[in-house]
Amino acid sequence: MAQQRNQQDSLRFSCSICLDLLKDPVAVPCGHSYCMKCIQSFWDEEDRKGIHSCPQCRKTFTPRPVLEKNLLLAELVEELKKTGLQAAPADHCYAGPEDVACDVCTDRKLKASKSCLDCLVSYCEKHLQPHYDVAAFKKHKLVEPSKKLQENICSRHDEVMKIFCRTDQQSVCYLCTMDEHKGHDTVPAAAERAEKQKELQVSRTNLQQGIQEAQKDVKLLQQQVEAISGSADKTVEDSEKIFTELIRLIQKGSSDVKQQVRSQEEAEVSRVKERQEELEQKITEMKRIDAELEQLSHTEEHIHFLHKYRSLSALSESTHSSSINIRPLRYFKDMTAAVSELRDKLQDSLRETWTKVSLTEVDVLLSEPEPQTRADFLKRSCELTLDPNTANTHLLLSERNRKVTVMSQQQSYSSHPDRFIRWQVLSKESLTGRCYWEVEWRDEEFDVAVAYKNMNRAERFGSNDKSWIFHIEKELFSTRYSHSFCHNKIHTEVSGPPSSRVGVYLDHRAGILSFYSVSKTMTLLHRVQTTFTQPLYAGLCFYDYGDTAELIKVQ
Repeated sequence: MAQQRNQQDSLRFSCSICLDLLKDPVAVPCGHSYCMKCIQSFWDEEDRKGIHSCPQCRKTFTPRPVLEKNLLLAELVEELKKTGLQAAPADHCYAGPEDVACDVCTDRKLKASKSCLDCLVSYCEKHLQPHYDVAAFKKHKLVEPSKKLQENICSRHDEVMKIFCRTDQQSVCYLCTMDEHKGHDTVPAAAERAEKQKELQVSRTNLQQGIQEAQKDVKLLQQQVEAISGSADKTVEDSEKIFTELIRLIQKGSSDVKQQVRSQEEAEVSRVKERQEELEQKITEMKRIDAELEQLSHTEEHIHFLHKYRSLSALSESTHSSSINIRPLRYFKDMTAAVSELRDKLQDSLRETWTKVSLTEVDVLLSEPEPQTRADFLKRSCELTLDPNTANTHLLLSERNRKVTVMSQQQSYSSHPDRFIRWQVLSKESLTGRCYWEVEWRDEEFDVAVAYKNMNRAERFGSNDKSWIFHIEKELFSTRYSHSFCHNKIHTEVSGPPSSRVGVYLDHRAGILSFYSVSKTMTLLHRVQTTFTQPLYAGLCFYDYGDTAELIKVQ
């Protein structure tokens, strides 16, 4: 009772502006009281409008009232403070639309402090007190304020649901266990909660471990990103320096060639002009003699003519006979040819080197798993054709260069340095990245291979470190087949089912080469893990006339 009276006093002697006990209380003309500083600040804001009002009743005053401290009210507040009077609850203690309100408060409802799962009621601090003081309430389960208390009430029997039906995986009341859930596996909700709590803790432990591991991976990947970026920046910087030096060397070579050509030009032109001047002097002399002879021909004195002609005729005998042999300017053409040859060699070297550069990739932590089903493999399928320039002269290509047949007569192929001496052929397309293709064959013995383009054309696939083959051979007088893998003359026997079609999967970057028997299902025959340093080419190898194989256009 005293507490309720104290609360009412605190409401009466509180300033409605600051919600605290009155300080230097003043009364405005309408009779409401405020702290002097609070009402003055409030009216200071209203000075711009020229009208002053009461914050509670909104009555207006003109002009602004002069305020005096209410001494009696101030003394009363001070006396009440000595009795333990405190400020009224602030607005933030009252329940708003998003808050859980006290179910017991009758006037303006305060925020709930706790909700009781036994009472199914939410209480503010004041109305919660019996749960702390009364022995019967002390056993009740108090939780944080909740708006979902009614979810604990059985909609059918209007009873608290304290039982969990494991059969139907739902909460029920004790009456439910007597009808629709009769005979079901039921336990107290608290017992089910305890069991699920253990499972939850295990799940949380696993999740936290997963989070820690994922965070480590994220940190590792971030370090990888930083390492990649740092390495890329350094590579760009070094590459720019190298290319700058390469450009400088090419420019110097161009300058040297230009200087050499101009020097040769100057020497040759000087020699030709020297000969030209000699001839021009000779022409002048012959013209002088011809003029004297022409003048002598008109002389009437016989003695003078004869005497003069004898001296002039001796000079006229020194006539010009051409000794100039104009040869083709081979030097400059040879120089152009030499520069062109240098350009071609440089282009070839750059093309080969650039292919290696383009194949060089950064090894990161992430990798793509090898396909599992044929549908997955077909997503990586590549359409290959065979290169006529590599085919042995006994190999006939057909079906748009996808099919090969071994012929007894040689084919009319032109001479080419890429042509194999043995019954072998390579694909026209290079293989990099991830790719898959299939080969179908119908004979006693056959090889499917991959190889670098620069392997020796006199060697057989698998006999060097630049080629890999999978060999299939039908056993004599049997329907069984034997399989083997060979690289650099090292043979590995392989077991597997017979098949007229072989699938080949290549992950160039990862260095994975796999061979599969293809029928209704795909069976792995052999897989090799290595490092590929150049683009690869698909290869086929044959052993007898009439043998045939085809690169299948898979779909």
